[in-house]
This record gives sequence, C-alpha cells and structure tokens, in this order.
Amino acid sequence: MVDMADYWPVVLCLGLGTFLLRFSFILIVNRVTFPEAVVRMLRFIPASVLPAIIAPAVLLHGADAGPTALARPLAAAVAVLVAWKTRNILVTILGGMGTLWLLRAVL
Repeated sequence: MVDMADYWPVVLCLGLGTFLLRFSFILIVNRVTFPEAVVRMLRFIPASVLPAIIAPAVLLHGADAGPTALARPLAAAVAVLVAWKTRNILVTILGGMGTLWLLRAVL
C-alpha cells in the first residue's frame, strides 16, 4: 500500500517537471531562429514518426490469430493504395478502417 502523503508530492513534482520541460521547448522555438537545414529536417519528423507508430500496430499485433491475422496487413496495404491514389487523409483512414472491419467480418 502506498502512503498518500508520499504519493501526491511525487505525482505533483513529476507533473510540474513534465510541464516545464514541454513548455520550455515552446518558449525556445519562439525566441531562437533555427538554421535552414534544421527547419528542413524538422519537416520530416511527422513522416518518420507516423510509420514508427503504425508499423508495430500492423505487424506486431499479437491478439489476432488464424485467418484474421492477415486483416491488419491487408487493410494497411489498402490504405497505402488509397493514400497513393487519392492523397486524402480522411479517405485513406476510412478506406483502411473499412477494409479492416470488412475483413474481420468475412474472415
């Protein structure tokens, strides 16, 4: 059992530390001019983070077994094709999710 007299000060200190760390970057970005090379590299962060989030969810999902194990990779492949053809994120999400739901219902 955790003593609440020790628990809440630790939680508040961790929350304050997290807030200050994140807020400091917001303050720095407004006051510092980054070199053009850094700005160009920062533009690629979303494109590199998104696959790092999606790939484990698609390929390493252990809850599925049997024929439904292929539903996630096939839905991801359909989403990639839809994104390539339409270049519309909403249509891509709807295409991938619709394919996943359809494959899970059929398989």
